[in-house]
Amino acid sequence: MTPRILFIAAALTAACASPSAAAPPDTSQTVAFSQYAPSSTNLEMARRLVSPLTAAAIADQLAATGHALGGQSIDLKAERFRIYVPTTPPAAGYGLIVFIPPWDDDHIPPGWPEVLEARGVIFVSASNSGNAANPFRRREPLALLAAYNVMHRYKVDPARVYISGFSGGSRVALRLALGYPDLFTGAWLDAGADPIGAPEFPLPPRPLFDRFRTSSMIEYFAGTADEVPRQQQDASMASLRRWCVANVAVRSKLDLGHDIAPASALTLALSDLDKPRRAPSPKEGACWARVTRVVDEALDRAEAAIARSDFKVAKSALDEIDRRFGGLASPRIIALAGTPAPGRSEQKPGVISPNRR
Repeated sequence: MTPRILFIAAALTAACASPSAAAPPDTSQTVAFSQYAPSSTNLEMARRLVSPLTAAAIADQLAATGHALGGQSIDLKAERFRIYVPTTPPAAGYGLIVFIPPWDDDHIPPGWPEVLEARGVIFVSASNSGNAANPFRRREPLALLAAYNVMHRYKVDPARVYISGFSGGSRVALRLALGYPDLFTGAWLDAGADPIGAPEFPLPPRPLFDRFRTSSMIEYFAGTADEVPRQQQDASMASLRRWCVANVAVRSKLDLGHDIAPASALTLALSDLDKPRRAPSPKEGACWARVTRVVDEALDRAEAAIARSDFKVAKSALDEIDRRFGGLASPRIIALAGTPAPGRSEQKPGVISPNRR
């Protein structure tokens, strides 16, 4: 059940820090985008990033005020993005790394352009997407829109689309990697991470999470002198083990504090992310079978309580299932709760809504 975890605490020598003898100039530029993505609608983000009953409650509240959960929270005409495009496209298409910063400007970290150039990876990052910005209203949809627009402008290899961030931006990056494993095939988390599966970090619907746990590569990075993020990283990795995730790695740099990863670390991270994923081990497969059995049995008990009209017990059970398992209980939990899924108006008669008194 334990994922393959690679512990490396190294100085990251100059040999791996510089992929070319002469570093190219930073030719990144600030651009505007115009294409809206189906993946960044409020409806789709709620389905993937919050728990089922929370998403349904949001839909109910909006409907009661005459609003809908659909549509976009971002006005692209007002947004700008920093992009770096290597001069020579790889035959299979560019790689892509979407970066979520903790700061509000859109600069590219020093030394990164030469690594991106050598590995054929486009870099894109939104302006005004720092830690002060609302994740659901700004940081998450901006990252999704950045990926969507770059993939429309350039030939991008869909197997090499990655999400990353630093500090608070890294925490948001993990949320997007978890909710969008059909877009991001891996994540590089620099000095920031949270445990997944907690009430404040719910799991996505079961098919998406199954894809995440079997096909996504999650690599953590932190400096050995960066104590608090390293503790948070350990807790996050432990949660991935509990939820049966297969491809996990961690690297660290000696004596680095809470600073952005150097170019040498980016080189190693992209090399790791580009490697083929390993299949889940038998222990990880058994772990997943156990998790799904526990979720389904909990839903069975809630359904039995509804059948015998024990609505108080059913409400408590469904709230607990939603808190513990998030989207792993979807769509069945929505039907049992009697709350319409986001974007739907029908209400099943004779069953309860745990989000209503």
